Amino acid sequence: MEKGYVQVYTGNGKGKTTASLGVVMRAVSAGLKVYIGQFLKDQEYNELKTLKNRFPEVTVEQYGSGLGCFVRNTPDAAEFDAARKGYEKAKKALISGKYDLVIMDEINIAVVFNLLSVNQVLDLIKEKPNCTELIITGRYAPQEVRDAADLVSEITEEKHYYSQGVLSRPGIEC
Repeated sequence: MEKGYVQVYTGNGKGKTTASLGVVMRAVSAGLKVYIGQFLKDQEYNELKTLKNRFPEVTVEQYGSGLGCFVRNTPDAAEFDAARKGYEKAKKALISGKYDLVIMDEINIAVVFNLLSVNQVLDLIKEKPNCTELIITGRYAPQEVRDAADLVSEITEEKHYYSQGVLSRPGIEC
């Protein structure tokens, strides 16, 4: 890839991770190598099974604490440890030059819960190799991250069936 940019997908609407996975499909179709680091997640989602089993050019790592997908109001030591270790792995993957596309999924939420700092995310942006595309996802992207990005998409919720009691459906949300 000639030049890589920084994209941020944020907002309270559904579809930030899904949008980044769409870019993964385009990248793989173009012969690019992809790294996905998922912060705060530790579940085997259906799309991850497919990526791991059918697309060897995609590396997926999850940095969850083993406590489920959601952080408590007061994160515990396991969540801090998982985020710290995940950050180091993701940073290493980003600066390695082995990947054309790197996704830091839900890293904004890790910042919201003070598991990581805004400065750590900004360091990733600064250290990104010129030829690597970086996608950052998660609600509440800090203004400093938005300002440092080349593209920011705010995904807003206008209506969601979850408010009517519909939970995640296999093949659609998970």
